[in-house]
Amino acid sequence: MAALAQLLGYGVLTLAVWKLIQRRASRQANALNVAGPEKEHWWKGNLELMFVDSFERCLKVAMDYGGAVKIHAFFGEEWLYVSDPRALHHILVKEPHIFEENDAFLSCNNLIFGEGLISTLGEQHRKQRKMLNPVFSISNMRELLPIIQNISHQLKSILVASIPAHDSVELDVLPWLSRSALDCVCEGVLGYHSAALDTGSEDEYIKSLRMIGPSISKTMLFRPLVPIFVRNLSLFWRKKIVDWLTINWLPTQTMRDFRELRRVVEIMDSASRSIFQEKKTALETPSPITSQSHDTSGETRGKDIMSIMLKANASSSEADRLTDAELLGQINVMTFAGVDTTTAAVARALYMLAKHPHVQEQLRAEICDAVTSYEAADVNPSHAKDDSGSLRLPYDTLINLPLLDAVVRETLRLYPSLPVLSRRTTEAASVPLQFPVRSVSGEEIDAIPVAQNQRLVISILAANHNQNIWGEDASEWKPERWLNSTQAGVKNGVKYTGVYSSMMTFLAGNRACIGFKFAEMEMKDVLVTLVRDIHFALPSEPDETGHVKEVYWKMSGFHTPVVKVPAGDGETPQLPLTMRLVQK
Repeated sequence: MAALAQLLGYGVLTLAVWKLIQRRASRQANALNVAGPEKEHWWKGNLELMFVDSFERCLKVAMDYGGAVKIHAFFGEEWLYVSDPRALHHILVKEPHIFEENDAFLSCNNLIFGEGLISTLGEQHRKQRKMLNPVFSISNMRELLPIIQNISHQLKSILVASIPAHDSVELDVLPWLSRSALDCVCEGVLGYHSAALDTGSEDEYIKSLRMIGPSISKTMLFRPLVPIFVRNLSLFWRKKIVDWLTINWLPTQTMRDFRELRRVVEIMDSASRSIFQEKKTALETPSPITSQSHDTSGETRGKDIMSIMLKANASSSEADRLTDAELLGQINVMTFAGVDTTTAAVARALYMLAKHPHVQEQLRAEICDAVTSYEAADVNPSHAKDDSGSLRLPYDTLINLPLLDAVVRETLRLYPSLPVLSRRTTEAASVPLQFPVRSVSGEEIDAIPVAQNQRLVISILAANHNQNIWGEDASEWKPERWLNSTQAGVKNGVKYTGVYSSMMTFLAGNRACIGFKFAEMEMKDVLVTLVRDIHFALPSEPDETGHVKEVYWKMSGFHTPVVKVPAGDGETPQLPLTMRLVQK
């Protein structure tokens, strides 16, 4: 059996290489007629310099060549790097059936998360989207807010407890923001009491959710091979080949990374199924609140996304109803998508407020004024306060605070949690441009022909920094741009057609982020809760070696803060901030 698995393993590797050669030959016959930077490596092309810790490079390429650029990928393949507004509207909104997610993305997501929104296409995806859209309605967000407020208050209590009464302290806030985001997702989406903020009670499921993002990132290089395995081998033989590869072929660290990813996925899948079945049984047969319910008072019971989704699915017609496998897939995707992305967004917002103390003071004043006005209105019942007596703002007040909204929008615009995404063409097509670019020969063109199976990279980052739309200060963090104009992100009638304002952070069209209202609500509530009572500043005191910590944001998949050498190692995710209590 081992010999057969080994033989089959070599066969699959040979097939993979042959497929890459075929793909290269096809691309050479349909070369992109658009300018771009010269190839920098014989087999990696421009990819490493473009997408490994490459915030400035991603912006410079778009600045130098425009909204459509040819970049060199693996083994001579050419990809189209796109940020032009008309091109993105055409790709994401007008002709999404021609510009689909690539096979590797879909196959990997299906293996890891199941049949969720990011793993499906066509009619199945449309059906899932139709059922899920109402689940994230504003009315449901209002019902979910108390769950988020409980967690935000717990996060604040933990941070406040570490601050001396009349002094400041430097603390790495990133682990606490990550645990808070995990609690919000588990309790808000699953209705599962994760207790991630309580470091003494972290179970295997919570550990696996914290590890899934980093584990996926470590194995990204092998993603293009996954569709070949899936299409040509049964589940039995796929497992055999992976076992053989991890033992006999892959480097030791890569072998460990693959084993860790598989272990994490198995734990996540087993626990998710158990939680899902428990929730489904509870809805079908009402029972007393269990130890895993969110709130023993019952006030938030049944208001989590999973409960809402199960009720909506049960009341749907048989033709529109999703299978249990599809429902479970949605849950796995939501729990994954809502942790690292929200952690990065809240962390960046706190960092920017620490870097711009005058904006932080203005925001704190706005929050205090809102609380004072709400108290004066005498409409707040007792449950509108937390256990320390601090008032909790209602959903509509929270969402519509002008400066808070501007800070969140500007942070999400400049630093989208997912800087780039990819697509492939299902047939030959033409990509129209709002702003003309140069062809290979130097001619000005306003449309780019693309062949079938052409790979495209959607640059959310470059779109959100486009000076043609946002002005010459497009790369500056200026929340006031959202306060001074109702036309932020609109120039000469041209704008991006994203679902969140005039930016592409949450995409557009039928594959836009379905949970952006949840993310916005969570981000705003955490900021309101923390900034009201805690002042944040950048590190200023030298460490034991005499160096002041300088935070640097690496862009590899997500934006991740690290501490630059020599005060840090430049690799370990951390966000040290100096905190002191706000004097009332």
